Amino acid sequence: MSDRLPRRLVQLYVGLVLYGASMGLQLRAAVGLDPWDAFHQGVAEHTSLSIGTVTVVVGLAALLLWIPLRERPGLGTVSNVMVIGPVVDATLWLIPEQKALAVRIPMLLFAIVLCGAATGLYISARFGAGPRDGLMTGLHRRTGWSLRLVRTGIELAVLATGFALGGSVGLGTVLFALTIGPLSQFFLRVFAIPAPAGTPAPGIVARGGAEPQVRDLI
Repeated sequence: MSDRLPRRLVQLYVGLVLYGASMGLQLRAAVGLDPWDAFHQGVAEHTSLSIGTVTVVVGLAALLLWIPLRERPGLGTVSNVMVIGPVVDATLWLIPEQKALAVRIPMLLFAIVLCGAATGLYISARFGAGPRDGLMTGLHRRTGWSLRLVRTGIELAVLATGFALGGSVGLGTVLFALTIGPLSQFFLRVFAIPAPAGTPAPGIVARGGAEPQVRDLI
């Protein structure tokens, strides 16, 4: 795939930047976050760290847990950790808080669709799983438990902890969980880069959902 390397790199980094922007927009919509971002927000509210910094720190912590699970990070894994958090903070700096629900609901919808598009871009680049999903798939392989069980258990624990810490849980949480899988699958087809013969297509697992529909997200 060396002849496609420039396109793959562009898709990787454009996808990660758009992913961070989608997270910032969903935060500004303030009608509920996906489980991991509710957790990030909750931690940020109890520390002096920005939510973008918390996102980086949690990503690094998840990556350290790959060591006993014998997972191997790729360029996309490391870039995921280092790019998304700063973009979240930049988006929050650029976009002011919104009071009107008539603005926040469309912002939420746009953020979720943008997240799906970003997912399709950077997953199609085939540079490796994000740190959180690598943790889940690693546990799945090491324990023998179903991916659905591992994913649901971790995300419910993350969501409950985030909610207890003051993270935003609401309409956006439910809407994200219901739509991010289908959106990611759609945009994965749109931005797919043909792989060499014999190379398996990447899977995706939607961050907010319990169904093991897709793998190698964030």
